[in-house]
Amino acid sequence: MCPPPLRILGIDPGLNVTGYGVLEWSAGRLRLCEAGIVRGRARGSITARVEEIHRGVAEVIAELRPTTMAIEELYSHYARPKTAILMGHARGVICLAAAQAGVPVVHYAATQVKKITTGSGHATKAQIQSAIQHEFGLSAPPEPPDVADALAIALCHYYLKDRPVELRKR
Repeated sequence: MCPPPLRILGIDPGLNVTGYGVLEWSAGRLRLCEAGIVRGRARGSITARVEEIHRGVAEVIAELRPTTMAIEELYSHYARPKTAILMGHARGVICLAAAQAGVPVVHYAATQVKKITTGSGHATKAQIQSAIQHEFGLSAPPEPPDVADALAIALCHYYLKDRPVELRKR
């Protein structure tokens, strides 16, 4: 009897654009199932914006039925603490959508995702897009870059999923 397929939902959280990508490991093969974006309102209250993100991610989870969600860890630059706080709101409702659906969540640092995907922890968005295009044999780089980032996060989890949690942080 074959084990059930592993479906990894990668999420690149954002208040305006949240990228997502689902990879499936089944029958010894990794394939890209679907990728896209959940768009938040460019303007409006933070309450309305995070509600829209939550609803969009919950719909993706319900439709694509991932077995795990991998999400980028919150990164804060000392010059822009407000950005980190706002991103924390987006990550919170995304993690809530996963918890409500019973989907376990794993977190990866952006530098780790870049290193696993491109070989450099300081890769540019264009380098990530190119690496994802090459990995999945796509005719063009994923657009917008948030989609490539989400797929890179899912791919990072795919490569590190069997490692103990403490070793995933390296």
